[in-house]
Amino acid sequence: MPSRAFIGLGSNLGDRLALLEQARQRVEALPGTRVTGCSRIYVTAPVGGPEQDDYFNQVIEIETSLPPRRLLKALQAIEQDLGRVRQVRWGPRTIDLDILWYHGFSAEDADLTVPHARLEERRFVLEPLAELAPDMVLPSGRTVGQALFFVSDQRVRPLDI
Repeated sequence: MPSRAFIGLGSNLGDRLALLEQARQRVEALPGTRVTGCSRIYVTAPVGGPEQDDYFNQVIEIETSLPPRRLLKALQAIEQDLGRVRQVRWGPRTIDLDILWYHGFSAEDADLTVPHARLEERRFVLEPLAELAPDMVLPSGRTVGQALFFVSDQRVRPLDI
């Protein structure tokens, strides 16, 4: 039986729109996986790391038969195929794919942390996630919609396409 999960997508190098589209298509092509929801794209200021261009961020909802660790490996392979180079923590990247939440699963180790460790601290994740699941309860006990009130100082705006 497939599991519901939310994946965060981000890009701030190259053709950001094209990279997000390619990433969505490749996630959809994973075995036993289908995209069931897709937020708008948001323009967001980088959080932490070196000076860099703004990100385009988005969240997709999927149903997948891949277990969480296999899904992570598949997402990392997509990142690599799309030119992701891991050099600087929180540095610029062609594509970033994060498992934000995976139904019925939690982990906190060196390879995988689900729900995502900084999920409730980042408006660029919460804003698009709220489009898809505003009433989803987060680890703090708050809903996604409620958590947005605690990150109102971060600059996030929908992309006009």
